[in-house]
Amino acid sequence: MELRNRISAALKQAMKDKDAARLSTLRLINAAIKDKDIDARAAGQDDGVDEGEVLGILGKMSKQRSESARTYEEGGRLDLAERELAEIGVIEEFLPKQLDEAASAKAVDTAIAEVGADNIRDMGKVMGVLKAKYTGQMDFGSVGPMVKDRLCS
Repeated sequence: MELRNRISAALKQAMKDKDAARLSTLRLINAAIKDKDIDARAAGQDDGVDEGEVLGILGKMSKQRSESARTYEEGGRLDLAERELAEIGVIEEFLPKQLDEAASAKAVDTAIAEVGADNIRDMGKVMGVLKAKYTGQMDFGSVGPMVKDRLCS
């Protein structure tokens, strides 16, 4: 719940500062979290989503905006790309520091050892362990091929 409190405090501060761009992004974050809370409660989770799921939501939002910014840049709409990049900056304030390549490789090796994975069929177990421990800290799109390479060799 600490992350939710940080987001709420930032929202209140943006209102006080009359920072419209930041306020808009923080409201989008709150709306996405509340939307997932509603889905979770409908599925029987009375507490809504937990901290890990909130990190997942933030990571997804950041990735969506990165893709949008790239598309806008390719289309010559630099004004829209800059707005997307500004939103990414606000979202990433609440995400933990991203692991570098070496730390990601070490985490993959540790997860493989923890699960006892020895072939590609165990990839789902390894990815499950990584997602449980490193949500918001890793780009799982790039970690997936790394896990696959280690399990296939």
